[in-house]
Amino acid sequence: MTTTVRSRAMLTLAEVCEELGISRSTFYDWRAKRRAPRCIKLPNGDLRIRRTELDYWLDDREDMA
Repeated sequence: MTTTVRSRAMLTLAEVCEELGISRSTFYDWRAKRRAPRCIKLPNGDLRIRRTELDYWLDDREDMA
C-alpha cells in the first residue's frame, strides 16, 4: 500500500511532460534555466517530481489577471 501511495506522490518525467503538454527537451531546457519544478534525481539518473512540488510550481505561475 505504501508503494502505491508513494508512486502517486512521485511523477516520472514522462508523466509531467504529458500533463504539461511539453517535450522532454523543453523540460530539460527549463531545468537548465532553473525554470522547471524541483526534481529528485535517483541513483540511476532518472528524475522524479513530487506531485506537491508540481502543483506548487503551477500555482506560482498562475496569471494574476
